[in-house]
Amino acid sequence: MFIPILSIVVIITAIIFVAYVALTKESKPNNKIRTLSKRNKDSAAALREASARLKRNPNDIAALLYTGEHWYKTGNWEKALKSYEILSGIPNLPGKVDQGLINLRAALCSLQLNMIEGAFKYALIAQTINPNNFEISYELGHIEFLRGNYEKALNYLKKSYAINPDYVPALRLLGHTYFKLEQSKEALNYIRKSLEIAPKDKASLFTLAECYADSGQREQAERIYSHLRPDPVWGPEACLRLGLIHTNSHQDELAIDDYTIGLKHKNIRPDISTELQYQLGKTLLRGQKITEALSYLQNVQSAMKGYKDTDVLVEEYRELSVNKNLQTFIMAPSAEFIALCRKIVSAYYPKARVKITKTQMNENDWVDLVAEIDTPKWSDLVMFRFIRIQSAVGELVLRDFQFNLKNVKAGKGICLGVCQFSAEAKRFTEARLIDLIEKDRFIAILKSLDLSEGY
Repeated sequence: MFIPILSIVVIITAIIFVAYVALTKESKPNNKIRTLSKRNKDSAAALREASARLKRNPNDIAALLYTGEHWYKTGNWEKALKSYEILSGIPNLPGKVDQGLINLRAALCSLQLNMIEGAFKYALIAQTINPNNFEISYELGHIEFLRGNYEKALNYLKKSYAINPDYVPALRLLGHTYFKLEQSKEALNYIRKSLEIAPKDKASLFTLAECYADSGQREQAERIYSHLRPDPVWGPEACLRLGLIHTNSHQDELAIDDYTIGLKHKNIRPDISTELQYQLGKTLLRGQKITEALSYLQNVQSAMKGYKDTDVLVEEYRELSVNKNLQTFIMAPSAEFIALCRKIVSAYYPKARVKITKTQMNENDWVDLVAEIDTPKWSDLVMFRFIRIQSAVGELVLRDFQFNLKNVKAGKGICLGVCQFSAEAKRFTEARLIDLIEKDRFIAILKSLDLSEGY
C-alpha cells in the first residue's frame, strides 16, 4: 500500500519538475536564440525557432531582436523593418534593449525602401532616446536633406560633425547641404576635405565643380567637368555644364563638342538629354547650321511639349530652312543683308524708276534706305527701314524713324521686318505717313523676289 502511494508521489513530482523546466526555458528565450545565433551552421535553425515563437507570440522580444538583426544584416529591409516596427511599438522594453538602436535601424530600413517619411519618424524617436548619438544626428540630417529641408538638415549635420569630426558621411553631406543653400564658399571647404578622404566620390567631385563655377572660378570648374565628361553617370551633366560655360564665353565650336559628347552617353537622364539637345540646337542655329539644328529641336519638341522657346524656334527656323532670302535677311553679314534690302526697295514699286540715295546701318538691328521713287503717276522721296529684330517692335523704334524721316524730308516711310509691331507702335503711325509691313506680309515679299540676278 505504501509503495504504490510513494510511486504516485514520485511520478507527480517528476511531472511538476519537467513542467517547471519547460516553463523556465519558455520564459528565458534569449539564451537559446543567442547561443544558436553565434553558430553559423545553426543560424537557419535559430531563425526557424524565432519564427515559430513569433507565430505563438508576435511580441516575443527575443525573437523579434533576432529576426530584425538577421534580416538587417542580410539586406532584407522589408522583413527587418517589420521586426523593428513591432519592437518600436512595444512599451516598457527591458532595460538591456537599446531602443535608440531599434528606431535607428527602423529608420535605415525605411530609407532603403525609399519610405522617407517613415524614416524621419523613427530617426526622430531615436534622437529623443539618444540625443547625443552622432550617427542618429547624421541620419536625421540625411533624411531632412532628402526631404528638401536644407536648413534643418544643416543643423543636424553640424551637430553630428561636432560630436565626431572623423565621420566622413557627415563631412561630405555638410558640403552638399551648403551647396544646396547656395553657400558655395562653405560648401567648397567641406567637399574638398571629404574628397581628400574619398577621392573617387564622383558626386562630390561634380558638386565641387558646381561650387567653382558658382564662385566664378571658371578654370577649376572646367578642369573637373572635362575630367568627368567620359564618366557614364556624371558625364552627360558634366558635358552640359561645360558646354554652357563655353556658350557663355562665345566659344560655340567647343560648346558643340561638349553637347555632342554628352549625347553619345547611354542611359542619359531625360531632363539632361532634353537640355543637351536644346542647347546644341540653339548653338547650331547661331552657326547657321539650320537643318541640323532643327533635327535636335524637333527631338526636344517630341520629348517635352512646350519646352522653353523650342516651339517658336522650330516654327521660325523651319521657314528659314527653305527660304534663302529669309536666311540672308536674319543671319547674313551686313553687306549681304543690305544688298538684299536694296533689291527689295528696287522691286517694291513695280514699273517705277528707283534711285537709292542714302543707306544708314544701325548696328545689326536695322538699316534705313532713302530712295527717290518716280512712277507714271507720282514722284517722291521714300524712306525704308528694314528691321532684323524678331521680337515685338515698340513705339521708340518708330519715333526714331519718324525723326529720321523729317531730317531727310521724305514724304513717306515704310517699316518692314520679320517682327510684329506693338499696339503702341501701331497707334503712333495712325496719323503719320508710315506703313508697317509685319512678318507674314514681309515673308511673302521675300518669297516673291527674283534672285536669278543675285543681290
